[in-house]
Amino acid sequence: MTAETPAGPLGGHLDDEDFPAYTMGRAAEMLGTTQGFLRAIGDARLITPLRSAGGHRRYSRYQLRIAARARELVDQGTPVEAACRIIILEDQLEEAQRINAEYRRAAAEADPRTAA
Repeated sequence: MTAETPAGPLGGHLDDEDFPAYTMGRAAEMLGTTQGFLRAIGDARLITPLRSAGGHRRYSRYQLRIAARARELVDQGTPVEAACRIIILEDQLEEAQRINAEYRRAAAEADPRTAA
């Protein structure tokens, strides 16, 4: 077995943050929450779990991190729908800041005198 040709039951997906490796029950257990909570944040379109061939929800580690953030907000008293909106807005802000930094970097490379 080499790094170039992963083998095993997961086919080299152990490091893949987006691989849907966790069932709903396991995800809820790992987060210390209920399956209903996972359904609620799915209904609010915060995360969209992939479906297995049998139609069962499967969650990735990335989705579990988002769900954990939602649970954190809900545990602080924020309604589920509001928590989901907050996380979506946080994600949009982070993306906008990343794009802005890229534009600034490109502008500085194009004209070093404007770098500030």
